[in-house]
Amino acid sequence: MKAVKIKKVLQTGATNTSCSVQGWVRTFRANRFVALNDGSTLDNLQCVVDFEALDESLLKQITTGAALHLEGNLVESQGSGQNVELQVEKITLLGASDPEKYPIQPKKHSLEFLREKAHLRVRTATFSSVMRVRSALAFAVHEFFQEEGFFYVNTPIITGSDAEGAGEMFHVSTLDPKNPPLTETGDLDYKSDFFGKETNLTVSGQLEAEAYALGLGDVYTFGPTFRAENSNTTRHLAEFWMIEPEMAFYDLNDNMNLAEKFITSVLKKVLTRCEKDLQFLDDRFNQEEKSKPQLQRSPMGLLEKIKFVVDNDFKRVSYTEAYEILRNSKPNKKKKFQFPITEWGVDLQSEHERFLVEKHFNCPVILFDYPANIKAFYMRRNDDEKTVRAMDILFPGIGEIVGGSQREERLEVLEKRIEEMKIDKEELWWYLDLRRFGSVPHSGFGLGFERLVQFTTGMNNIRDVIPFPRTPQNASF
Repeated sequence: MKAVKIKKVLQTGATNTSCSVQGWVRTFRANRFVALNDGSTLDNLQCVVDFEALDESLLKQITTGAALHLEGNLVESQGSGQNVELQVEKITLLGASDPEKYPIQPKKHSLEFLREKAHLRVRTATFSSVMRVRSALAFAVHEFFQEEGFFYVNTPIITGSDAEGAGEMFHVSTLDPKNPPLTETGDLDYKSDFFGKETNLTVSGQLEAEAYALGLGDVYTFGPTFRAENSNTTRHLAEFWMIEPEMAFYDLNDNMNLAEKFITSVLKKVLTRCEKDLQFLDDRFNQEEKSKPQLQRSPMGLLEKIKFVVDNDFKRVSYTEAYEILRNSKPNKKKKFQFPITEWGVDLQSEHERFLVEKHFNCPVILFDYPANIKAFYMRRNDDEKTVRAMDILFPGIGEIVGGSQREERLEVLEKRIEEMKIDKEELWWYLDLRRFGSVPHSGFGLGFERLVQFTTGMNNIRDVIPFPRTPQNASF
C-alpha cells in the first residue's frame, strides 16, 4: 500500500479506512502510542500499536528518531488534539536509531545546541516550521514576479567586480597557496589563475541584472550571495540569499510602489498557506518574549507584526524629514539612543528605524532621498547634489528590510561618482557601456531573503532561518 503524507491524512480526517504512513518517531510512550511525523506538517499522527502482538526485538527498536512504515486502520481519535488516529496492524522498521546517541530527544533544546546539530535540527517542531515557512516564502517570491511579467535571471556567482564597493569579498583562485606565481613587483600574478584575473564570490547580482533589465525590461534574481565580513552578530551571515529585481523605465516612485506591493503580497500568501506553522511560531515567540526584561520585550506578537505590515499602507518619508523627527525626538533629547542623532548625513541605525515605525508613524515606513555619501556609487544623484534617489523599507522589530534606488543612467555622472569612490573603472567597462548604448531611467531593490524569513518566523538569530549557516570560523556540514 502506497504511503500517504500525514498532512493529507489529518486534513482528510476520514475514519474506518485503510491507510499507510511513514515517518520518524517523535515519541513512543507506554509501549503503545507512537507520535509519527514525516515533515509534511507540524502535527504528529498518533499511531496506536498492540505491543503484545509485537515482536520484542522490534519493540525495542521503536525509539525516538527511528524511521517506520506503518499500515493500519484510521479511526476516530480517543485523545485530544486530532480527529483521527491510526490503529496499527503492520510495522516495518525502515531505519533504527540508537536511543543513547540520538541527540534530538523529546525535550526542550537550546538553539545553540541545535546549531551544533544542524543536520538533525529540522526534525524538531520549531525548525520544521521555520523551514516550511521559508519554502512557502520562496515560492511566493517567484509567484509574485512571474505574475507581474518579470523574467527570472541567473546572475554569476563568480565575479570580477565588487557591486557594493566594500571590498568584503571571498577570493576564488586555483593558484598554489604554498608557491603562487608572482609578478615582477612581487604581487600575485592573477594572469596565471584559472580566469586570468582576480575573481571573487559575488556580493550581489544587481549589476548583471541591470544589464538584462536593459534588454528584457523587468527581471529578477534570487540566488546565493557572499560577504566576507568578520561579524558574529545575530543579523549577519557569510552566505545568504538575495532577491534583486531590476526594472527598465522605472523611477524611484515606481520602485517604491513595486517593493510595497511585492512584500505585502508575499506575506499575505504565507499567512494563508502556513497558518498552523505561524500560529506555533507566534506562541513560541510570545513565550520567548516573556523571558526577557520588560523593556526589551517586543511591543507586538509575531502574527501581529506580520499583519501590521500587511494591513497598513507604507508611510513615505524623506531622509531629511526623518532626520528632523529623530533629532527632536524624546529618546534623542534624553540621550536614550545608543547612537545619538546629531548631524544631517548620519547613517541611521536599527534603533532609529524602529522608532520611526513603532513609535512615531505606527506603520511600515519607506525612507527615500538619502545623503549621497552613505550610499553606493550606482544610485542616481538628485539635483541638490547632496542626496541620491535611494529608498529603504523599514519594518517593526527589525528595521531595514529592503534597500533600493533609482540607478544612475547618466554616463558622465556615473563616471564621476566611480572616480570619487576610487573604484576601478576598467573593471566596470561593460556596466558603463549600458549608459552608452540606449540608456534609460531604471530602478531596482534588494531584499535579503533570510532577513525576510527571520521577520516572518520571529527567530532572533539569522543562523536559525537557513539550513546550514556559514559564519566566521564555521563551515560545518
